[in-house]
Amino acid sequence: MKFGIIKERKNPPDRRVVFTPEELVRLQKEHPEAIIKVERSDIRVFSDDAYEKLGIEVVDDVSDCDVFFGVKEIPVEYLIPNKKYFFFSHTIKKQVHNRKLLRAVLDKKIELYDHETIVDATNRRLIGFGRYAGIVGAYNGFRAFGIKYDLFNLAKAETLPSQEELIIRLKRQILPNIKIVLTGHGKVGMGAKEMLDGMKLKQVSPDDFLNKIYSEAVYTQIDVLDYNKRIDGTVAQSNSDFYKNPKEYTSNFERFSKVADIFMAGHFHGNAAPDILTREMLNASDNKIKVVADISCDVDGPIACTIKASTIADPFFGYLPSENKEVPYSHPGSIMVMSVDNLPCELPKDASEGFGEMFMEHVIPAFFNNDKDGILQRAKITENGKLTQRFAYLQDYVDGK
Repeated sequence: MKFGIIKERKNPPDRRVVFTPEELVRLQKEHPEAIIKVERSDIRVFSDDAYEKLGIEVVDDVSDCDVFFGVKEIPVEYLIPNKKYFFFSHTIKKQVHNRKLLRAVLDKKIELYDHETIVDATNRRLIGFGRYAGIVGAYNGFRAFGIKYDLFNLAKAETLPSQEELIIRLKRQILPNIKIVLTGHGKVGMGAKEMLDGMKLKQVSPDDFLNKIYSEAVYTQIDVLDYNKRIDGTVAQSNSDFYKNPKEYTSNFERFSKVADIFMAGHFHGNAAPDILTREMLNASDNKIKVVADISCDVDGPIACTIKASTIADPFFGYLPSENKEVPYSHPGSIMVMSVDNLPCELPKDASEGFGEMFMEHVIPAFFNNDKDGILQRAKITENGKLTQRFAYLQDYVDGK
């Protein structure tokens, strides 16, 4: 089995990589029968020299490999027929802009495995960069707050080497007695929580957050039943009722928008779930939220002010709820929004290290144990020029319907 680590070619450039030099050394040690090649790259966070110093072969041409590992979408012209590829294809939700990519994968009879489709038997995702999105997103939320109120000017996350350094910078700032509400208990939400805890911010219960006044900055982490209520007025006994019957719920997040200064959105939002933070809530006279860090970044989704994805180069914009449009974030009536959709790119070293560890634990063994746990079988989107049964729902998307 020949594994190839490919160069990232999507723009803007992404410095992350699936395997660090150390993880490839570990892979060779645990599976000596594996042959590993790294395609030469001038943008990767780990230099070619870093791989070569540890005995990893770095080459200009990896086309003789059987399996290729990348991070972002691969330009169609660089796809090699009849190979196996792992990367974020951004096709499983029928993203229109990547229809051409999936068609090319099928035409070239490539076996495509999307990092998002690597799940266990209960459909729980096993690998991803979500934690690092939460880490950088929380940092950017405070950076936005400091800029909006001219309190402090934090360095861009991409200029700092690690999560530890981000926390050090945050701890130097003196915060007023603001309230921060955080949604989400998955990898994204918990990544953001790491930052709040790293800053030594006080965590309080949702009830105390809503009803008490504090002399210091505090935060609360809320779950779906904290910000959604059943339309019929009955009280749900568990989250499972919400997940099974999302259309029977409506958001009551306005409880939090009336008291919170910063909203950090780290939740997963299902297609049928109600919107969370509506334009009406933001336009209300008693709305207090002035900074929204939408780490989940669903454009035109559950957070009304996320009308576009912002960029690492230009991460903040203003949203004017009275007119539902973008304005300069300095506008006195605006909500300052951070909605960068590739946040882990700002912390490429840490993100790559964490990703490689997960890949080694959950995916690589499947290549050498006949996929006894079904990891590869579940993740496979295409085979022999056709969609697999699990992803047959994409056929109308491929056909352009």
